[in-house]
Amino acid sequence: MRRILLVDDEANVLSALKRSIRQCDLGPEIQVEVFTDPRLALERSVEVPFDIVISDYRMPAMDGVQFLLKYKEIQPDTVRMMLSAYSDFETLMQAINQAEVFRYIAKPWQSEEINGIMQQALERRDKAREDLRLFNELRVQLGEMTPQEAEAKRLEEEEPGITKVNWGPDGSVRLD
Repeated sequence: MRRILLVDDEANVLSALKRSIRQCDLGPEIQVEVFTDPRLALERSVEVPFDIVISDYRMPAMDGVQFLLKYKEIQPDTVRMMLSAYSDFETLMQAINQAEVFRYIAKPWQSEEINGIMQQALERRDKAREDLRLFNELRVQLGEMTPQEAEAKRLEEEEPGITKVNWGPDGSVRLD
């Protein structure tokens, strides 16, 4: 399943963008989650891996560059994109250089444009996953990593936190 995270303080923009993405030819299993609060989106990103994250630039709680920088710390391999009605060159450069934004989407967008951008973003995500898989295979062959470590990395990539256990003081596993 592919997961896409959308963050914008305007609910109507989120609805329109979600509708545009649903019209794209991205395959049958696409889950789109939307957040008007970037802090809640960051909390969710700790729980669930996303393939793509699209953030508005101007939001009251934190701007899009700040959000994407924090997001990058949590899920560095997610394809990050910026959405904005403003075409401030300095903002664009900051987003690209600091948060390593893949694409900048101008508001208002064209539905056809979104389809192409989403296709490219998913291709980039797939290539990054394949590169990581090949790199880990090479490390196993070179003896730098055990097969168990490679499998743990693969599982962690698919479901962040799955390999970490929260132990209680009595040795029990805590599910909180």
